[in-house]
Amino acid sequence: MSEIKTVGVVGAGTMGSGIAHVFARSGFQVLLCDVAQPQLDHAIESIRANLAREAAKGKLAVTDIETALERITPTTDRTALAKADFAIEAATERYELKAEIFRSLDEILPAPAILATNTSSISITKLAALTQRPQNVIGMHFFNPVPVMTLVEVIRGLQTSEETFATTRDLSAKLGKTPVEVNDAPGFVSNRVLMPLINEAAFAVMEGVATPEAIDQVFKLGMAHPMGPLTLADFIGLDVCVDIMRVLQEGHGDPKFRPCPLLIKMVDAGWKGRKSGRGFYTYTK
Repeated sequence: MSEIKTVGVVGAGTMGSGIAHVFARSGFQVLLCDVAQPQLDHAIESIRANLAREAAKGKLAVTDIETALERITPTTDRTALAKADFAIEAATERYELKAEIFRSLDEILPAPAILATNTSSISITKLAALTQRPQNVIGMHFFNPVPVMTLVEVIRGLQTSEETFATTRDLSAKLGKTPVEVNDAPGFVSNRVLMPLINEAAFAVMEGVATPEAIDQVFKLGMAHPMGPLTLADFIGLDVCVDIMRVLQEGHGDPKFRPCPLLIKMVDAGWKGRKSGRGFYTYTK
């Protein structure tokens, strides 16, 4: 497989902008694609602010901020990704949306290019089967905030070639990340374990066992978690948590993964956590 120099990132939200940030900071040319120009503008400003924060902490030189930003080309034209050697999809955690992006990128990208997904729960094998390059499809699950968190779950689909896995593993290391090999299963390792914890904490609130504050204190003080499960749920987004629980329930066929009714009700009310200003806690900007 040829050397990776240009990376396409589809989706300029929190995860997509963070992924673009670490690739650009590591010396790669980045094509950052989204359907809306305002989203791209917001992503570039967010990346600029996060690079400045890193420079203030001495993690990179101030002169490297503009150098990294110059490596990022924002675009609303997905066909621009035809120049990419490697592309990663970072759209919302909905299968139908990711499937559309995968089919499109499969037609746009050059034949040798690797097509990765940042999905946190959806089957790599199922997405790979939508393409003419299933051996070149892999999961590359970053964690939020991407510039800070060192873990990357590198997930093999059933069809993923050894060369694709090795290239993606080595690419993760070049970004300063620690790749951990995982096989394809609903929720992989991280969310298969984490989301039922969050879901059960929501059940505890719904059933009046304890307040969100009390539950989070138990995990912070008793289990040495840096934040409690409900604070973390608000940070992730309650809508994302519900989507992942539904993927787990469908994928495993096990009722233990059914999303908590309180979580569903809160999402229906628009209480999605930090990003909406209200979840298990209230947030002010």
